Amino acid sequence: MFIKVKVFPDSKKEEIIKKSKDSFEIRVKQKPLRGEANKRAMEALTHFLKITESDIRLIKGHKQRNKIFEIKDGL
Repeated sequence: MFIKVKVFPDSKKEEIIKKSKDSFEIRVKQKPLRGEANKRAMEALTHFLKITESDIRLIKGHKQRNKIFEIKDGL
């Protein structure tokens, strides 16, 4: 399963907003340097979806705000 995520780095607070079944907005405190915001967004998603880090992979958007993640075994 693929999900679309819009990441807002360097935010005041961290939160996940579920827009639809396969679309999320994530606000993280980390800056978009050296993949820190991507890593924190992935950690937040694993916690929110109750999956392990080995079940999620960033497919597209490593250096953009809009990203596509692949989730193994669906939700």
